[in-house]
Amino acid sequence: MTTASSTTRSQHDPSRVAPDALRDMLAFHNEVVEHVQRAVAEQPVVVVGMAQNPHVKKVRGALSDAGIAFTYLEFGSYFSSWRERLAIKLWSGWPTFPQVFVRGVLIGGEDLTKAAIADGSFRRRMAASE
Repeated sequence: MTTASSTTRSQHDPSRVAPDALRDMLAFHNEVVEHVQRAVAEQPVVVVGMAQNPHVKKVRGALSDAGIAFTYLEFGSYFSSWRERLAIKLWSGWPTFPQVFVRGVLIGGEDLTKAAIADGSFRRRMAASE
């Protein structure tokens, strides 16, 4: 295991993963991860979520109420596409949905997004990279 600092979390060292396992890890729903990566790179605001999740619905509502346009990517529901969502979680490092990205930066889920909208940091982040 690598050591965690104030800006990174502990992760298993990839050099200590068998080559066949590493190959499988990198290929795990890679097409889904690439789809999300493209959207995050190309769109100013991206919400990654799933059907039936109340937190996803609430963050989408908060963004709409604030007049913030966003791209929404939905991956299944509680009963489907869990592997695809797992691949996204492994890629982003964020353990839950929604996952909200602004100008390529993961800002978090519902609570952190609502806080960023309320304190103005969401719009500042959007304007900073224009």
